[in-house]
Amino acid sequence: MLDSNQFSWFQVPDDVKNLLILAAQTWENTSESEKYIHQALAKAGDNTEILVSAYRFFYYKNNYPLALQTAIKVLDKIKEVEKFPDDWEQLQPILVKRLEEPRIRLYLNAYAASGMVLANLGEIEQAKEISIRVKQIDEDNNFGAAILWDILTRPPDEDD
Repeated sequence: MLDSNQFSWFQVPDDVKNLLILAAQTWENTSESEKYIHQALAKAGDNTEILVSAYRFFYYKNNYPLALQTAIKVLDKIKEVEKFPDDWEQLQPILVKRLEEPRIRLYLNAYAASGMVLANLGEIEQAKEISIRVKQIDEDNNFGAAILWDILTRPPDEDD
């Protein structure tokens, strides 16, 4: 049995930590582990750490619609707190200027993740647009957008 004190760096209430631990322990039983994730989300509301945990859970369980929904919640939460503009042309310079701030990095991670999920859902053009946008900000490819772009635009092998 895991002890929630092992995760003291994870700043969420113990009851929520315990639900996440139960989700991990019941990973092989998707319906049961998903039940714990939903309970953690219900208790934690829009806690960013829980949303990120839920995103990862849904992504690795191949539940792309819920992974996308969760990534968008992260984006919306940060957008609201930071009072980001809706227009990308106005937002991009803000992200570039503040790239090293943890909340901005989380925003870009969630945005790049949404592109990856969209690609998995067959929304290739949206995924390409997101990967281009993140690539323009992230010259070091910290968020994986260049890799996603490469995968989405790579010509099929001639041997196929």
